[in-house]
Amino acid sequence: MPQALGVAVVGAGAWGTNHVRVFGDLPRARLVAICDPDPAAIARAQDLVPGAVARSWAEILIDPSIAAVVIATPAVTHAELACAALAAGKHVLVEKPVALTEADAIRVADAARAANRVLLVGHLMLYHPVVVRLRELLRSGDLGDLYYLHSRRVNLGRLRRDESALWSFGPHDLSMIDFLLDREPVSVTARGQSYLQPGVEDVVFVTLRFAGGEMAHVHLSWLDPRKERRLTLVCSRKMVEFDDVAAEKLRVYDKGYQRPEVFTDWGEYLTLRDGDVHLPHVDMEEPLVALARHFLDCILTGIPPRSGADSAVRVVRTLAAAQRSLAADGAPQPL
Repeated sequence: MPQALGVAVVGAGAWGTNHVRVFGDLPRARLVAICDPDPAAIARAQDLVPGAVARSWAEILIDPSIAAVVIATPAVTHAELACAALAAGKHVLVEKPVALTEADAIRVADAARAANRVLLVGHLMLYHPVVVRLRELLRSGDLGDLYYLHSRRVNLGRLRRDESALWSFGPHDLSMIDFLLDREPVSVTARGQSYLQPGVEDVVFVTLRFAGGEMAHVHLSWLDPRKERRLTLVCSRKMVEFDDVAAEKLRVYDKGYQRPEVFTDWGEYLTLRDGDVHLPHVDMEEPLVALARHFLDCILTGIPPRSGADSAVRVVRTLAAAQRSLAADGAPQPL
């Protein structure tokens, strides 16, 4: 049996602890080290994986037993840490967003290519089994042509001081849209407001326009009375809803309008079709486990990352355009 891959997790906070748990359980990985300035965070991580030792960032970079580094630190540090790890010859899984500017995102992508190492960005929703099925449905042609998407990611949730709702929640939805359409928008508009903390938008509305006429609308907020994680696709033949909060997460609606070949009255030009609702079975798996396993597959077999450098740059480019639109009070920004 091949030797397990040595992994270090940098950042053992609320989300980094999940990486500790997952990589500590994967048979092809060996969690070697944990890096965090908070002794309490180290202690919590070592409760999950007793064999992992606390190491400094400098020690991790020069340790030849560590082949891969998971970076789960504040977003403002992602680009610098990822570039340093890649330069040290490590494969890198860095949490989203990979950077806070397009220039820094391109710099990380270039560093991965120069080092010939795997760079995988933690766009978690791309590893959700329902999102994978959505992509398959869209590409099968069974839904018809895509008209528009509508996404809501809202909650009365934990406040962030270092990133707005756009940069905290937006990467999830924008990466899903990028994954489903496999192309960038041609323009982005965004409007939002800071109600609780000056300069940190609690609620943001983003609209994307694509060259083929498709639109996407994204509502992001941690100031909302109920938790919603919903993505709706409206297509020419059918409509689909992904509700990540519901027990039945995927619904396909055989609904829409159809144009008869022959009609005698203008009122018959478009006729409503209201068919069945189908609940496809999807084998569920924790997305973070699927992401971590895919990261190891990319390292060990050479397959390209699903959420690699190119898609990461596209997502940051779209986020940056949305940020410019926010600053310009909703003026459209071209990409």
